[in-house]
Amino acid sequence: MSRPSPPTYKIRNWRTYNEALKRRGSLTIWFDPEMTWEAKPTGKRGRQPTYSDAAIQTCLTMKVLFGMALRQTTGFVESLLRLSGLDWSVPDFSTVSRRQKTLAVNIPYRGSQGPLHLLIDSTGIKVEGEGEWNARKHGGSKRRVWRKVHLGIDEKTLEIRAVEFTSSDIGDAPMLPELLDQIPPAQEIGSVTADGAYDTRKCHNAIADRGANAVIPPRKNAKPWKPAPAGAIARNDALRATKYLGRALWRKWSGYHRRSRVETKMHCLKLLGQRLMARRPDCQVAELQIRVAVMNDFTALGIPVTEAVG
Repeated sequence: MSRPSPPTYKIRNWRTYNEALKRRGSLTIWFDPEMTWEAKPTGKRGRQPTYSDAAIQTCLTMKVLFGMALRQTTGFVESLLRLSGLDWSVPDFSTVSRRQKTLAVNIPYRGSQGPLHLLIDSTGIKVEGEGEWNARKHGGSKRRVWRKVHLGIDEKTLEIRAVEFTSSDIGDAPMLPELLDQIPPAQEIGSVTADGAYDTRKCHNAIADRGANAVIPPRKNAKPWKPAPAGAIARNDALRATKYLGRALWRKWSGYHRRSRVETKMHCLKLLGQRLMARRPDCQVAELQIRVAVMNDFTALGIPVTEAVG
């Protein structure tokens, strides 16, 4: 018996999606004349900040988008403000560098109606060391340092709703409860989809505590758990289903294939740069959050709506 051919998909909103892709290259979406550029008084003693967090975030956004150093970024932002007819002053590179350490990045998201279906995965990103060609030519270097990025995205809107940044020696499973804590308690979570690395008691219990359905494939050598907590009951049901239906049918029946969307989002994250430019851990966190804010802004402009045609 021959294998059935996979379905092909067609984009239904190609006209609007095409316009959204064109708008991603527009610089006007990053400058709002009504933006609060100057900082408001803090009411505390000492020197008051000159620039608002929105101004610093705008400068760092240009830095991330075009991969420039801080000095070039300030010159670039200054020229854009002049072309836009705005007489705002631009922070110097030392101010941007200092404020990046403690910047509270504003990550926008629209949200969706109904329960949130969260897709979770992680990837590595380089922060120090030589390039891939030098590693292949001369072997790995001890200076090669990686960090891990843990993402949780909304299946419907494809927006990043939760993000964590850890060292490379931290596993995937311990960070799932941390990602769920970033979702407001008032937000209903319908399901959490992740790969087999998250098949742990702590992950299943955290998902059950939020009243969500765990779509996590059990490990190949998995054994039933004692059905004391609610997470163990749901996991044992998935284990019986995989043994009765087979893993392929279970993945199709449970909708596990939706997890590929978060892998695509990881690829988009690395299109903004295969490595982080910042050296300090607190600056690296801010740079990563800036990337997430940029990706959510791009997603808000428009996403493709596909349908199966065959």
